[in-house]
Amino acid sequence: MRTLTTLTGNSQKLDGGAMFGNAPKALWQRWMKPDELNRIDLGCRALLVQEEGRNILVETGIGAFFSPDLKQRFGVQEERHVLLDSLAAAGLSDADIDIVVLTHLHFDHAGGLLAAWEDGQPARLLFPNAQFITGRRQWQRACQPHARDRASYIPELLELLEASGRLHLIDESAYCELLGADWRLHWSDGHTPGQLIPEVAMPDGPVVFPADLIPGAPWVHLPITMGYDRFPEGLIEEKEALLADLHTRGGRLVFTHDPDTAMGRVSRDEKGRYGLQQTLNQAAKLVS
Repeated sequence: MRTLTTLTGNSQKLDGGAMFGNAPKALWQRWMKPDELNRIDLGCRALLVQEEGRNILVETGIGAFFSPDLKQRFGVQEERHVLLDSLAAAGLSDADIDIVVLTHLHFDHAGGLLAAWEDGQPARLLFPNAQFITGRRQWQRACQPHARDRASYIPELLELLEASGRLHLIDESAYCELLGADWRLHWSDGHTPGQLIPEVAMPDGPVVFPADLIPGAPWVHLPITMGYDRFPEGLIEEKEALLADLHTRGGRLVFTHDPDTAMGRVSRDEKGRYGLQQTLNQAAKLVS
């Protein structure tokens, strides 16, 4: 049996214009209402996969590692580490996680690996029994970032991951031995080099965690990209290929940053535009 459960992590408020790239505000504010500072609400959602006696976590969100001044700068809303609360609600702690799959190492996707900020205390790695999986090229980017995305990585986290002895850097194939035959890996460079996009098999169609390739329901629309994407035209091509494949196979997407829609099945209308059906909100759960 395999159970998939979406888990809520810490939430953010970020500039809507940055999140929607070259889309005008007149368009994107129909999907996400901005506040007086032009910020929109964003989630940091993880996916818990329980199978064959093991617990696999895809991403950890932003967590609560930022100091108070940086929390304010990056719009982190909660003081506590919300993902740990969500794990507890599922009957687990971070010590129960066997594998953490990191799509990429930006702080809003991997920061939850760290304990909540404490004044005067050094960064501390959680998930003491987990193996950590990420792409080799993404690791290289994190260790030698470009000036454009240097602030997106956490040097202390990289040091702790390397020192753990439990970090697995994988090359770009569709298969990862540690995850097993029911998992398939896709790869994307449009947002950041070597972003890993995991797919897990379910009886009624695959479930894919596209991370920042498609961060939420509005970004299913092909032309919509983020200002944070390093190569928007390439990202659109990657997104179209993934959506076409999943539509053919009856696949679903899990959204990391959508504050409301956790999951949806890929659809396509008579004009060829991609969308969603059978959406699940907040905490979504699938059982095979």
